[in-house]
Formats: sequence, structure tokens, C-alpha cells
Amino acid sequence: MPKPGITVEECLLVGWKAAKGDRVTAGQAVAEIETDKAGFDVEAPVDGVLLETFFGPGELIPVFTNIAAIGQPGENYDDLRPAATPQAAESVRAATPTAPAPAREAAAQATAPPAPAAEIAAPAQAAPVVLSPRARRFAQEHGFFPARVSGSGPQGRVLESDLEEIYYRSPRLSLLAQAMIDAGHAARGEGSGAGRMILSSDLATPPVRLAGIRETIARRMRESLAKSAQYTLHSSADATALLNLRKRLKASGSPALASININDLVMRCAVKTLTEVPELNAELIDGQLYRHERIHIGFACDTPRGLVVPIVRDSQDLSLEELAARIHLLTDQALNGALEPDDMTGGTFTVSNLGSLGIESFTPVINPPQVAVLGVDAIQLKPARRGDAVEFVDYIGLSLTCDHQVIDGAPGARFLKKLRENVENIECTI
Repeated sequence: MPKPGITVEECLLVGWKAAKGDRVTAGQAVAEIETDKAGFDVEAPVDGVLLETFFGPGELIPVFTNIAAIGQPGENYDDLRPAATPQAAESVRAATPTAPAPAREAAAQATAPPAPAAEIAAPAQAAPVVLSPRARRFAQEHGFFPARVSGSGPQGRVLESDLEEIYYRSPRLSLLAQAMIDAGHAARGEGSGAGRMILSSDLATPPVRLAGIRETIARRMRESLAKSAQYTLHSSADATALLNLRKRLKASGSPALASININDLVMRCAVKTLTEVPELNAELIDGQLYRHERIHIGFACDTPRGLVVPIVRDSQDLSLEELAARIHLLTDQALNGALEPDDMTGGTFTVSNLGSLGIESFTPVINPPQVAVLGVDAIQLKPARRGDAVEFVDYIGLSLTCDHQVIDGAPGARFLKKLRENVENIECTI
């Protein structure tokens, strides 16, 4: 397992691109792996036959661990096998004498988890309960054998009334719905059939387990909200100068200048503002605040694999054209899954732009350990007073989320005020 980045300690094996027994050549992609940032291919280091794979898809594997053996047919590869792999465990199980069938059955029953309260089992599978004669007749007539039931009779005996309460309270399933639930579908709410019977149309598709980048995004968002005191300020800036500059850049005749978009211009304004209000260019790590002179600005990028945040390092030293070129290059690499892990670490401030999707205002979530994130909203017409008259002016929305542990409301408001000024005077900003 390679180490695709200085901070990477383990990788997720997404799948194999070659099967055991296939002949491979040096440089051929044989496996696909994923870090918490991006996906990569693992290439065969030599020509030969893929003799064995030591791990399966979905496993997290420490870096520098052998994941496969490539050699010639019949060659011994035991010295390459990691100490503990699923195949090794299987070999141990295969070498263990098999217990007689009754013993295996008893062990399985002893280790099986308890069935859900609403699960309906066949009589042979039901937990041992003591039924009164009337309760036994009710169960047989209705084909109803709950796995668990608390009896209200003497010494816990189950009475007919106990079964009736569970039977009429529990949702009933059609045969197709029962088969679909057995296959992994889930029931949601009451059924739409007669007597609240759950039909196949009432079932939801089987749940999908979060994995890879999606699971990492979910975990980091939970941690961000749990470990910080986030608040969001909303404002807007006159976008007239911004739009005029964008129009002139498009008409400049230079491909590099014509490709500069509104997001590039706002990010340039954000970098300028961070040099003037440096309190927000910081990280909070284990209760200690680290303020940074260099601005490593990140930008949220939506990709087929999920949300990633590429970092433009030392953005304070870049011209508008250089900043835009770097943003576009990182965006292309993110969409193609070609980002290096180091391209997504070390950011000191993040910009998230949903304005192109028509979002007028939103609450961006901080990317810890950073202490602030800027949301860029849509440009929309608003009435504005111009002397004694009221005109309709294009305004761009700005949403700033700060960590109140280190950034009070006033510093956050000062940042937005300065950002508005830089946007409205973009010609001087760049």
C-alpha cells in the first residue's frame, strides 16, 4: 500500500482491477484505493502473474503493507503475506476441526443477536415462551408467533390478551413486502393496505452504508459542529464594478483573462481582505490558536466522489491571473480524481460558492481546524437609494461563518465590511 501524502496513514481498498491469476505488466493499474481526500490507482511494480490478493474491497489498510503478491506461477509468496489477513484467518478456520452439527447449531444459537421486538418468526424459531391454551389457539389461527412477548399471567404465562395487543398493534406485512424486507428493504411508517398492512409500495430501498470520502465528509461535519461555536453573518455588496470588470476581461482577447470568472474575483477579494483582517486567517488546534501570515486559501469543489477542498498555497503572493489559473487547474484535477493529498491539506481559510446554483443565502460549515469560512451567494437585483431616487442594483450575497470561541461578532462583522469594500472597489483590489 503506497503512502500518497505525508499525512496519510491508511487507505481504503476500493477494488481490484486485476484478478488472481491474471498476467500483469509493470505500470499497469491493478487496484483502486482511496484516502479521505481522493482516489488513486496502485500500479504493478514488476511484470508477472497476480498470485494472491491479501485484502478485499472495503478494507482499510495501513500504508506500506503488502496488499498482493506478483511473481511466477508456483512461486512461494508466504513471506509476503501480512501477519493477519482475511485469507490467513480463513486458513486457520479451515485447519480447525469441524464441530458436530448439533454443537455448531447450539453455538450459533448462543452467539446470535436477539431478534427485534417486531420480528415475526416461525414456531420452530420462536423464543421459548409459556402460552396459555387460548393464547396458543390464537397464535395458531393467526399464524402469529412473536419472537419476544412479556406475559401478564401467573409466572409470566402469555395470555390471549397479550398476543392480541401485540398482533393488532404491530404492522402486518404482505407476502411480497415480507420477502422484500428479508432482502434488505426497510419499512417506514404505517402501511397503506387494508388494516394498515404494509405493502411492497410502502418499503424504502435498502440503505447504503456511507464509506470512503462520503463517510469522511459526514464525520468531519459532525466534528465541526460538535467542537466549535459557529455563527453566521449575512451581508451583500454592490456587484456593479464586479460585473463590469468581468465583462471587460471576457472582451480582452486574452484566453487567460477571459477565463477569469466571478468566483475567481471574489476569492481575490477574500485574499486581500485576509491581509487586512488577519484574525480570520487562523487555526484552532487542541485549544491553542495559531495565527498565520501566509494565506493558504481553500475552495469547496463538488466532484463525483463528493466534496473536496483544494488549497491554493501562498495566495497572497499571486496575481489575479495566477490565482485564477491555479484555481482552475486544481478544479480540473479534483473533477478527474487526480488531486494529490497534499493539495487538500494545510488550508487556513475556505470559500464556498453556491451562488452559481441560485442560492441567495446559506450557512457554510467551518472546515476545522480553521476558524472561519466564507459563503458566496447569488447575484440578484435589489432596490438601493441613490440620492433622492431608488434604483435597482445588482448585489452579491456574502455569508460568513466564524467560530465564536476565537472570533467574536465584531471582528467577523469588520471582515465582512472590509470584504464589501473590496468587492465594490474591485479595480483597486486587484
